[in-house]
Amino acid sequence: MQKIQFQCDYNEGCAPEIIQRLVETNLEQNIGYGEDPHCEHARELIRKACDTPEADVHFLVGGTQANATIISSILRPYQGAIAATTGHIAVHETGAIEHSGHKVLTLPAINGKITAQQIGQCLFEHYHEDGPEHTVQPGMVYISYPTEYGTLYSKQELTDIHNVCQEHEIPLFIDGARMGYGLASKESDITLPELAKLADVFYIGGTKQGTLFGEAVVITNPALKKDFRYYIKQGGGMLAKGRLLGIQYEELMQNNLYLTLARHADEQAERIREALTQKGYEMAVPSPTNQQFFILPNCHLKKLEEKFVVSVWGHADTDHTIVRFCTSWATKKDNVDKLIEEIKKL
Repeated sequence: MQKIQFQCDYNEGCAPEIIQRLVETNLEQNIGYGEDPHCEHARELIRKACDTPEADVHFLVGGTQANATIISSILRPYQGAIAATTGHIAVHETGAIEHSGHKVLTLPAINGKITAQQIGQCLFEHYHEDGPEHTVQPGMVYISYPTEYGTLYSKQELTDIHNVCQEHEIPLFIDGARMGYGLASKESDITLPELAKLADVFYIGGTKQGTLFGEAVVITNPALKKDFRYYIKQGGGMLAKGRLLGIQYEELMQNNLYLTLARHADEQAERIREALTQKGYEMAVPSPTNQQFFILPNCHLKKLEEKFVVSVWGHADTDHTIVRFCTSWATKKDNVDKLIEEIKKL
C-alpha cells in the first residue's frame, strides 16, 4: 500500500487551473526571458495585489535561487545577512549564501522568530566594538513569513523590525516561500499590501503554494532595483521559457486562487492539530499555519510511519521525537480523515 504523505507542501504538481492554462498556451510563440505578455500581465496582477504600483517584479524558479540572488545583489563583499538561527538560509540551503561570499549572521530564535530589539542590539554591538571593520558588517535583515516553524510575525513585530532597519539604513528582506499560508491563517493580522509596505524586497512563493515551480520577487525599494536582471542571469536563474512562470502567476493571482489554496492547507492542518491535541500530545511549536510540530513517543511515530510519511524535525529525548505534519494546497480531506483515525488509535 502506498503511504500517504504529510512530509512537505510540494509533493503534488500544480493547481488544475494552472495546468489547464499551460496546456492551452503550449503552442504559443512568445519572446523569452520573462519579457513576454504573460509575465507582464502577471506583474501587473502582483503589483495590484500588493498595492505597489511602482514595484519591480521578477520571476525565478525556486526559493534557494531567489534567496541567493536577492542577498548577493544587495550585499557588499564585506557584509552579511542577519537571520534567525533557524532561518531557512542558515539551516536548509547547503551554505548557498556563504557560497556567494556572504556570511549569515545568526541571532537566537524563539519559535523561529527574532525581534527588533535583537537586531538593534546586533547592529549596536557591531558599530561600537573596537575596530568594527575587522568583522563582517550586518548589511541586511532576512526573515521569513511564516517562519521555518510555521509561526507568524504580528504586524506590530514586523513594523518594529522595519523601523529598526530604517533607523540603521539596511534593507528588510522577507522570504515568502509559504507567504500565502501565513496570510490565510486565522491568526494573521496583516494583509499582503501592509506587508509589502514594510519590506524592501520579498517574494510570493509558488513552488510550495500551487505552481509547478516559481517564486515572484517583488522589489519595493528603488535603491535595490538597478541591474537585478544581471544578477538573475549571472546566477543561472533567467529561464529562457519565461512565459512558463508568467502563465502560472497569472492564474495564481486571479480570482483569489493564491489565498484560496493556502486557506485549504491551513484548514486541514488545523484538523490535524486538533486531533493531536485532543489525544494529549504536546505541541513543540505553536504554529497556526500548514506546518504542525508535535512531540510523539517513538513507538507511536513508528506506528504512524506504517501508513504515513511525515518529517522528523528533531529528538526531544531518547524516547520522544519532534514530528512535523505538513499539509499543502492539494491535501485531500479524505487523507486527513485517515490520519486522524490512526491518531485516535494510538
